[in-house]
Formats: sequence, C-alpha cells, structure tokens
Amino acid sequence: MNRLLWLMHFVLVYGAHAQITDPVVTSWVLNTTNEAGFNGIPSNVLQVQYSTQNVYVSCTCIPGYDIGPWAGNPNTPANQDFTFKITRNPLPNTGTLVNTPLGHVGVFRNGVSIFNAKDAFSYNNQGIWNQDALPNEGASFDDCLGHPAPNGEYHHHVNPTCLYDDDNSPVHSPIIGYAFDGFPIYGAYGYESADGTGPVVRMRSSYQLRDITTRTSLPDGSALGTSQYGPPVNAQFPLGKYLEDYEYVQGLGTLDEHNGRFCHTPDYPDGIYAYFVTVDEQMNPVYPYTLGPTYYGLVQPGNTGPQSGHNNPGPNEEVETYTPVSVPEAGACLFTLGPNPCRDEMRFSADMLVDEASWFSAEGRFIRSHSVHASAGSVSASSLSPGVYLLDLISGDRHRIARVVIE
Repeated sequence: MNRLLWLMHFVLVYGAHAQITDPVVTSWVLNTTNEAGFNGIPSNVLQVQYSTQNVYVSCTCIPGYDIGPWAGNPNTPANQDFTFKITRNPLPNTGTLVNTPLGHVGVFRNGVSIFNAKDAFSYNNQGIWNQDALPNEGASFDDCLGHPAPNGEYHHHVNPTCLYDDDNSPVHSPIIGYAFDGFPIYGAYGYESADGTGPVVRMRSSYQLRDITTRTSLPDGSALGTSQYGPPVNAQFPLGKYLEDYEYVQGLGTLDEHNGRFCHTPDYPDGIYAYFVTVDEQMNPVYPYTLGPTYYGLVQPGNTGPQSGHNNPGPNEEVETYTPVSVPEAGACLFTLGPNPCRDEMRFSADMLVDEASWFSAEGRFIRSHSVHASAGSVSASSLSPGVYLLDLISGDRHRIARVVIE
C-alpha cells in the first residue's frame, strides 16, 4: 500500500473512532486477550461501554499483576462482577458535601476498587473515632499495598504502587482512576502551577496531625461528651491511629480538603478538578492517601456502599462498546517510545531503520512529517500544543501508531 493510500486508510479507520478521545472512556486497562489473574479470575477491566452521559466499567476487582500474601488477613479475593457507572460530565457539589463512605469510593483504571482511609472499625464502636486503615491494617497489605475485604473485594486504601511507575517522577503523573463523582485521580505528581506551567512537583496533602494529648474534641473544634471521648494519646493509641487525629489546614499543602485541586493536566489541557494520591519524599502514603473525607463533586447513586455494584446488570440506556483503535500493519516492527507524556521530543528505538515519523491530531488530521533514516533517535514535539496526538513511525511499508500526550 503506497504512502498516500495508507494515509487515507489510516484516517478513515481511525476517524471512525476519533470522537472517542474522552479520557474517562479511553484510560482503562482493558483485558483484550482473556488474561487471568489471582486464582484464574479474569483480570483488569473486561469491558468499557459509554453513552453521551456515562461510562460503564465492568471488572472483577482483580488486577493483572501478582497480589498477596496478606499477613493476618483471612479473606480471599473473589470475582466481584462489578459494573461501575461514571459520569462523563462531572459537576462540583455546591450544596451539602457527600462523605466518602466505607467500601469503594472510586475505581482504579485496572478495575480495582478504591477505598478511603477508614478501616471500618472505631473506638468503642461509636463511629466517632474512626480507625485509619494504614496504621491499623497496613501489616496485611501485600507488596502492591492492597488487600481483600471480607466479601473478597481486592482494593487499595493508599497509592497502588504496582499499577504505575511514579517514583520521583520528572513528568506529570498519569490518570490512575476515577472517583465516583466523575473526576479523575492522578498519581503523586503534577505541575507546580495549577495553570499547567512550571516544573512537575509532588502534590502535598493539606492535612496534619493535631497537637493534642487527649481526644475530647473533633477536628472542627466540637466538644464531645465524656462518653464520646477517645482513648488518651499514648504508645498504645498514638496520634494517627484515628482519622480524627488529623486536621485540615487550608494552604498547608498544594491540595484542598478533598485531596485535589482544579488544574490543567496533559489529559485535560483546558483544566479540570483532579484528585491526587499523596505520598512523602520516600513515596510512603500520606493521609488522606487518595480521596479526602468528602467528594468534591456530585455523586450519582448506585456505586457507593460496601456491596453496591455487585452482579450489576449494567447500563439501562443505549450504549456503545469502546474498542481501542487498531490500525492494520503491513508487517511487524518492534519499536519503543518514550517518555510519554513528553514535552520537547519523543525518543524512539526500533529493530530496523525508521524512514519517517508523522504527527496526527487525535482526530486523525495530518499535522507534519519528519525524515528520520535511523533506527534510534528523537522526533521533535516542541511546536505542538499540549494535548493528545498520534505518532506514526514508518519503516518501509510498516507502521507503528502510538498515542502520545504532549505536556
């Protein structure tokens, strides 16, 4: 197939899918090869369906990486058969804020549930001094910092270390999931300035431990009755054992009380509210870990709660099934590309000579080409505006199409 005909073929094939560029539709780790994870259970996201208003994510809560063991945790991961509904048009909540409840509060992009900081237990079972999952259950986390709930729902309370590589990242973190209010969740790193400029820095929580020696009041200053007091602060009940040991201090860090901020990101160059996981300089989890005690946005009914979504029948509206774009190749050619996201240039290496590199918009519109004639090198991206693009590396009649995020 000559170059002109192939380009026309590419635009037609990709153009049929070009409207599906919404990250809430395209960011999931889809299981397209029937891969199995723990105990032979299908892993990652099994299907993504979408309408103009919603995205439906079907999953088992079993990731594609190895999980376990869980010291002291008697539970066993099981297929949850979840279908989560996430709005494509998230809105801020301008009324009474919604607490992030026990059970799942969002879903990571590999279909694993996100739990908040609670571990479901409280002092004297009063629901006033609620235990923090990390110090109270952290010993049962596996190497990926997850563990199964009594119903078999494998989940993370904190940064999912096996999902992505974000160790002292020099680039903006990727989307790692979505909260049930429809807003994205990123890893630990974002632009220093919320307008999308400046260096990439670690996002910092605005919560800190309170300066208390007795647990007789709540973080908002509310005094408690004697019967509601928590245990004294001591070696058995140190600060940080309970969520109410923390207080929010506006401006202390880079994030708000929900553990997010409105900002420009590579996936949303025009700006969006986004949550970030919080870690310290050694990548250790920092409270509130993922989402804060409350959601930023409006939450659709149907997802929240420990057992909601189980054996979900799926969408009750007309939907389409998302299929990642696959452009037929005239032959096999092995390429590696990076970094992605990138700023000034995209580096590549291949097992054969690359003749040409072409940039296309996310809609399949040709932008420009570069002559290469090398098996390794770089392709300039310096004049491209931030956003999502397609890069076509050409070797004879062979092509490699990559989705590239320009920061």
